[in-house]
Amino acid sequence: MMRVFLKAALTLAVAALVLAPAARAQELRIAMKAAVDSFDPALLFTPNRNVQQHVFEPLVFQDAHLKPLPGLAESWRVINPTTWEFKLRRNVTFHDGTPFTARDVAFSIKRAQGKTGIRTYRHYLKDIVGIDIVDDHTVHIRTASPSALLISNLSTLGMVSAGLVEGANDDGFNSGALAVGTGPYRRVRFVPNQEIVLERNEKYWGSVEPWVKVTIRFIGNDSARVAALLSNEADVIDAVPGNLYARVRDSASANLVSDTSIFLLYAQFDRFRDSSPYVRDADGKPLSANPLKDKRVLEAMSRAVNRQALAERVMDGSAEPAGQLAPAGFVGHDPTLKPLGHEPAKAKQMLAEAGWPRGFELTLHCLNDRFSGDIQTCQAIASMFSAIGVRSKVEGLPSATFFRRANSGGPNGEPEFSATMAIFGASSGEPIQSLVTLVETVNAEKGHGGNNRGRYSNAEVDRLTELSQQTLDDAEREKLVFAATRIVMAENGVFPIYFLKASWGVNRKLTLAPRGDQYTLATRIRPAP
Repeated sequence: MMRVFLKAALTLAVAALVLAPAARAQELRIAMKAAVDSFDPALLFTPNRNVQQHVFEPLVFQDAHLKPLPGLAESWRVINPTTWEFKLRRNVTFHDGTPFTARDVAFSIKRAQGKTGIRTYRHYLKDIVGIDIVDDHTVHIRTASPSALLISNLSTLGMVSAGLVEGANDDGFNSGALAVGTGPYRRVRFVPNQEIVLERNEKYWGSVEPWVKVTIRFIGNDSARVAALLSNEADVIDAVPGNLYARVRDSASANLVSDTSIFLLYAQFDRFRDSSPYVRDADGKPLSANPLKDKRVLEAMSRAVNRQALAERVMDGSAEPAGQLAPAGFVGHDPTLKPLGHEPAKAKQMLAEAGWPRGFELTLHCLNDRFSGDIQTCQAIASMFSAIGVRSKVEGLPSATFFRRANSGGPNGEPEFSATMAIFGASSGEPIQSLVTLVETVNAEKGHGGNNRGRYSNAEVDRLTELSQQTLDDAEREKLVFAATRIVMAENGVFPIYFLKASWGVNRKLTLAPRGDQYTLATRIRPAP
């Protein structure tokens, strides 16, 4: 009897050892740097959208380089220059079993258009003037004018259930009552700024996910996040800074996955005031003439910047030198535009030829909490400016303070600063969005030039940018984008510094396929072969 008992016990123990890794392999633990503060898919905030995509799906999916793919809309076509027809995927249901139909599409878009504030999708949906439900699986979207950006812009918004959300209190997205989508995962638990727990949607319309449970924790400290990976408390971490690359890469348990992202670090300079508030002469006295309005001065300053050294040394290899608004491999990248070379001697000569042989003083305002290496890069650039005679000091600011003052901190609501450095990346992946936001002439009513803090303005750039948004032919549209970008680069309307790399630490038992928007999606993480 004892022998039988021992044999049975041994069999159970062996079975437990065999089954435990299999059960564990179905759980995925992710540690992210940026916290999520809302589960409402109509509120625009990159970390929120990253996590919400597991639950709420858009009409249009995106590939690794953010190019459009069929999503909840399996196809689309142009009926006339201002009307698009979308055919919806059949046999799709929300997590509560409700069928997904055209009514949900119309409701989701109109709801997002009605949101107010700076964290909304209104700008992405501004072209839409009407939505016609043809049948349960066909919808016509009408635009005010031909809209080449419509498809890319619809990749940003997750669809919600009209029957569930209409008339309900929006707080239900955070509480869970309204957190019902069509995605491969269901929301189980959400503690804002702390943790999210997801479980596999067993009735998902697409391929079945390998992960039964996904837990996402937020660990803002870079070293602590890496420590969580190496101690096996997390399977995947995001936003690995360059100075910790080696620690991940050289470990026995993890791999480093890195690729260039759409996020561009760029500098802008005050081109609209005759006397700029943070510019002084070589003796520290106020100037009646603004040297930053002279494109020769700006070119000299751009040539003073050693982009390669910034990317390789200051950022420890976690950046790629930039010479335009779109990185290689992405729509809008012009292979003829290269990063400007580091030529300090020529920069000094150009500064003298522009009438500033003794240079001048400048304060450079930068972010100090946006990404690892932001303030160090700012300090290095200030030193490079100083080396050619533009003696620069740095003031680093947290994001909330920086954006408020940089956009409208002046006495009349104009940008306060003379020189700024910030990052931008269009979540739609469209280069036109960079032109509209960074360099198009400021027009608040039309939503143009939202981040054009230097008030650069060129009528031809505006014309090309507007025309590109109405050109439905992809090849012709890209030619217009190239033409506008070349003018901006020649005039230093904004000068690019580097593209940030998206970097992850991944347990060696897993693989991760990177995306250009730096999103960390369980759907792109798989057990290693």
